[in-house]
Amino acid sequence: MNPVYTALGTTIFEAMSARARATGAINLGQGFPDGRGPEDVLAEAARALIEESNQYPPMAGTPALRQAVADHYRVHQGLDLDASEVIVTSGATEALAAAIFALVSPGDEVVMFQPLYDAYLPLVQRAGGVAKLVRLEPPEWRITADALAAVASDRTRLVLLNSPLNPTGTMIGPDELALLADFCVAHDAIAICDEVWEHVVFDGRQHRSLMAQPGMRDRTVKIGSAGKIFSLTGWKVGWLCAAPAISSVLAKAHQFLTFTTPPNLQAAAAFGLGKDIAYFEEMRAGYQRSRDRLAAGLTGLGYTVLPSAATYFLNIDLAASGVDMDDVAFARWLLEEAGVATIPVSAFYAENAVRSVVRLCFAKQDATLDAALERMTRRP
Repeated sequence: MNPVYTALGTTIFEAMSARARATGAINLGQGFPDGRGPEDVLAEAARALIEESNQYPPMAGTPALRQAVADHYRVHQGLDLDASEVIVTSGATEALAAAIFALVSPGDEVVMFQPLYDAYLPLVQRAGGVAKLVRLEPPEWRITADALAAVASDRTRLVLLNSPLNPTGTMIGPDELALLADFCVAHDAIAICDEVWEHVVFDGRQHRSLMAQPGMRDRTVKIGSAGKIFSLTGWKVGWLCAAPAISSVLAKAHQFLTFTTPPNLQAAAAFGLGKDIAYFEEMRAGYQRSRDRLAAGLTGLGYTVLPSAATYFLNIDLAASGVDMDDVAFARWLLEEAGVATIPVSAFYAENAVRSVVRLCFAKQDATLDAALERMTRRP
């Protein structure tokens, strides 16, 4: 057995969701919406399933979706991408795996930021890479020059960045983007940018990609997700965008993972990416209302809520809320005694964890949020 995997337990997301199902708890842990998603996108998937081919589509993705991704980023983020630089994957996690397996050789050092999505570290280790972890702290969770300098070496080959950041709900700022671009150029490093939350941003903010920074166009892998953009997390349709010298190698890794992705879902994603900007504005506004509803309710119950600029998540600062428990103990108590599932943020750290923050998902119907708040009137 490969020791990378034998040492791993069940992910915290699956463990908490399974416990919620078994107990009837309200699940504010795993990050999925409880709505249907856009009806016209669903209808396009159904139409394509019946009317179009269900045989293998091209390995790199259908021409329609690859072009739609390039066009979408040109309109929404001002990026000059060609369809040939886009590779369609079966979800963003597969995109991450393909990128890491293609770009990391044994002994290469990979800079990552904690808290981090739980797939990053085992994928880097499986590729033989050496993780160099930068610890971010609440409430700002900022990247600093000193922190980057502490992990840099002549073996630095890759920087893995998630922005907007799950679980913190923060977005990397202009100064941090410039800092990371300078770091990558100085160390001749490639950046893998997990940008799946790029459209789920609030309060008038706009996502900025590291790819757009000076010197980064030819050394950035940009990862996106139809599941996050269209609130259809079960579809598992994602993509990689990179300059030809990189994307040609990414394609070779992708072809031996999932090879391809269901063609009807690709057709629907292509349709959705071409939707009018009003759809994206309305989607953001809906999630912002849900964020504000849950934040106001938690504040009314005496909890201190950290700011959420993006994603489906907001966080409770337990220490500031007067809760004398760490995040794991509080999450367990809340599930067992109040019937609400959350995620302890310490689960997103490989070492030296922050242990005073829990994450809640607000991508839920009003009735679900209100029911959770009613149960949370009980406090430890």
